[in-house]
Amino acid sequence: MIQQLIIFLLFIAAAAYVARLVYNSFKSKSGCAKGCGACSTIDFSKIDKQIKTSAGK
Repeated sequence: MIQQLIIFLLFIAAAAYVARLVYNSFKSKSGCAKGCGACSTIDFSKIDKQIKTSAGK
């Protein structure tokens, strides 16, 4: 009985984790949904401008 309860609690915890990941992926306004903040620090327009200016030289 105790083993089944432990398995059930682990299953509920895993389901909650997956549900949170899915929720964050739809809630994310920019970048990815990892939550680490690395995606929001990348400025693709700035990188594109630098590539264009260095290619023109």
